[in-house]
Amino acid sequence: QVQLVESGGGLVQAGGSLRLSCAASGRTFSNFAMGWFRQAPGKEREFVAGISWRGSYALSTDSVKGRFTISSDNAKNTVYLQMNSLKPEDTAVYYCAGLLGGSYSRNPDEYEYWGQGTQVTVSS
Repeated sequence: QVQLVESGGGLVQAGGSLRLSCAASGRTFSNFAMGWFRQAPGKEREFVAGISWRGSYALSTDSVKGRFTISSDNAKNTVYLQMNSLKPEDTAVYYCAGLLGGSYSRNPDEYEYWGQGTQVTVSS
């Protein structure tokens, strides 16, 4: 049973930074890709960034390029989302997700494992 636990959310003023963490446990994580998604009230879940377990691939959507960075620490089975220059429109619940396979996906339906989510609120 894979468990994903997010942390690091909170309330921040516009222009500030947060670093989200997603700690994974319960299996060996070779060939295991991770993604970060977010969901604002009344909106669909949105892909934010993804990374293969080896860190070979990393991609962010246009809305967060240049501001967000995804990285991983294999020794700690942890994936991070560094968020800088935050904007009020970044306010959402952020979820990490995992799937077996070499590469991440933008499609949330392809992910097998999900964390509980962490709230990020950016005030103007």
